[in-house]
Amino acid sequence: MRIERLFKVATVAAGLVAGMGAASAAEIVVGGKNFTEQQIMAAMTSRLLSEHGFEVDTRAGLGTAPLRQAQEAGQIDLYWEYTGTSLITFNKVEDRMDAAQTYETVKRLDAEKGLVWLDPSAANNTYAFAMRRADAEDRGIAAISDVAAKINAGEALRFASNAEFYARADGLAPLEETYGFSFGRPNIVRMDTGLVYQALRDEQVDIGLVFATDGRIPAFDFVVLADDLGHFPAYALTPVVRAEVLEANPTLADLLNGLSAELDDATMARLNAQVDVDKRTVEDVAASFLQEKGLI
Repeated sequence: MRIERLFKVATVAAGLVAGMGAASAAEIVVGGKNFTEQQIMAAMTSRLLSEHGFEVDTRAGLGTAPLRQAQEAGQIDLYWEYTGTSLITFNKVEDRMDAAQTYETVKRLDAEKGLVWLDPSAANNTYAFAMRRADAEDRGIAAISDVAAKINAGEALRFASNAEFYARADGLAPLEETYGFSFGRPNIVRMDTGLVYQALRDEQVDIGLVFATDGRIPAFDFVVLADDLGHFPAYALTPVVRAEVLEANPTLADLLNGLSAELDDATMARLNAQVDVDKRTVEDVAASFLQEKGLI
């Protein structure tokens, strides 16, 4: 069993998804992506399950595509995904939907792949464009349409984006098409997600791609630009579990739904800020929140 677990860890770390992991009542493999909010959720979920008698194997720090592939291949039992990501990136649905329609659609489509979407949280970590508040006010920019108007009038605005958004199906190119403008390749700077906030704060760029629940937005006095044409779908943070694992461990649903019910935009922004601004450890923030809410 020990050899098998070591093999599975090495395989996922390498981004490979060959092979199938067996559902087990004794061990739950919890996954997570490679940014703060996901690391918090992976740590929180692992601690919650451990406190309720599960043996947990935590594999955080994966990219979106490898993580989903690992779950479909049976190597990750559960992780917290965003409804909009599943709708567009995994299921290739391009129709615009409200939050409830998005959830019901991904729940139905992913059920066909052996994945169960539990109760969505009220935390909607949608993509957003942000600017330094003073700069946005000086330029008269409050919405993404204002950015389009400025650029189409000949103004150059430097935009910082992570590599994933730059390339993904609900990313930069479709947004530019929706709003009818283009930053222009020389004005786009690709960098790690965490560096976007620093670059924007330090005036290295004019606009940054952010996540709506990131605690650095209020901490750095950024303003989120209105998505006035409704380009971005809802990205409700939701626990997703492999069906066979949930069947073998039915108590998972109540535990994860109870945690989901405690999450909203303000809560996630506060937790994210405790890590990214206050420099507390992910594990400390996760444990403190669970204790605060009486979940452990």
